[in-house]
Amino acid sequence: MKKLVISFIAIGMLFSCGKTKKEETVAGIETTQTAVKEVLPEVSDAMMENAIIYEANIRQYSVEGSFDAFTKDIPVLKELGVKILWVMPIYPISTTKSKGSLGSYYAISDYTKVNSEFGTIEDFRELVETAHDNGMYVILDWVANHTGWDHVWLKKHPEYYTKDDKGEITHTVGTDWTDVADLNYDNQEMQAAMLEAMKYWVKEEDVDGFRCDVAGMVPVDFWENTVAELKKMKPVFMLAEGWEPELLENAFDMGYGWDTHHKMNDIAQGKANAIEWDKRMAQIDSMYAKDDILMNFTSNHDENSWNGTVQERMGDAKELFAALSYVAPGMPLIYSGQEYDMDKRLLFFEKDTIIKKKGDFFPLYEKLGKLKNNNPALHGGKNAASYTRIKTSHDDKVLVFKREKEGNAVLFVANMTKESVKFSLEYNGKFKDYLTGEPYEGKSGDARSLGAWEYKILIEE
Repeated sequence: MKKLVISFIAIGMLFSCGKTKKEETVAGIETTQTAVKEVLPEVSDAMMENAIIYEANIRQYSVEGSFDAFTKDIPVLKELGVKILWVMPIYPISTTKSKGSLGSYYAISDYTKVNSEFGTIEDFRELVETAHDNGMYVILDWVANHTGWDHVWLKKHPEYYTKDDKGEITHTVGTDWTDVADLNYDNQEMQAAMLEAMKYWVKEEDVDGFRCDVAGMVPVDFWENTVAELKKMKPVFMLAEGWEPELLENAFDMGYGWDTHHKMNDIAQGKANAIEWDKRMAQIDSMYAKDDILMNFTSNHDENSWNGTVQERMGDAKELFAALSYVAPGMPLIYSGQEYDMDKRLLFFEKDTIIKKKGDFFPLYEKLGKLKNNNPALHGGKNAASYTRIKTSHDDKVLVFKREKEGNAVLFVANMTKESVKFSLEYNGKFKDYLTGEPYEGKSGDARSLGAWEYKILIEE
């Protein structure tokens, strides 16, 4: 009999008593509590298998918009099974040619300082330490394609930048990013300076890697050389904002599953069906190596601010696709506010605030997180669990697939339409419905039905 095995990976978190003590008075009696901290192993292939990544928008996460306010909630994110914190750019923002009243996080004026809007470097260090104590790795958003117009390089090293026919420094051609100046990667001195800036955060601030903005617009050999140098300091986790397979060959651990995300939107909007999902899975198999990781997401800072909330894009299908992002091959992302059912487009160049009130999604992400963290059948890293499509009588409407590894199996069954559907599937087995705890027996050919956008996550017994 196959059972759901709660297994911590071989290098799993060890526990030790931290030296931080908290004194409290209970019923007039002073007590001392010793905090328990996790000893964080180095970044490794194994930790990527069951990881969940969280994108932290410091400015909008709280009313204060500060490092400290976010740090206080790191133990809450631990409840969701988060293993990697991707922190959006924390650096000072250029004011020259800036957009809005606060400017873009991605128009950086200094690569080795922190934005005073968020707090001090000491505050950031506390964030990193707290994350590590709670078993989470911290990666910084890195913008290597361009700088803001106030960056010191503009005055001291204009040769670091791309110039137009008139010899004037220009923004990135083909974009509307007028608030940034394009960097020239033909200049080797600039490349060396960029590497040194990245090394600072690893060596001095103990960050665990980087999410690299528009990574495909920067030469691959720069990334390969840079990552090799960073790894001489310590193992790092590298996420590329890009889909290009060559980025994942020697530089990055994970890329964006953009086409997977777009397919989710299309299916939710009735523009595509479950067959299109199958085509996307086949495309991934043909384009990427077996040890490549893609990030699954229903939202991120770009999608939320510019293309709409999850509710706007996915409507009643939003819960199904949240679940699918966890059970499909890859690593799931939670963007700030998604755990609180956020249904507003966060302002990008102004102060805004997430309303942190638990609704439907916090308990859902909590359950999905436990399954992702603990069941090898959902491993999605460099040694991912297998993915097998199960045939049904309505493959265009019903998506059924099996993930399997180390004697563990998970079956995902979903109605990918806004209408109820009757179907049969070609699979035999006994299961437990993970979300309800109810037994579920699969017999090949038996008639079944699912309501609009209804899904089941089944654990094989």
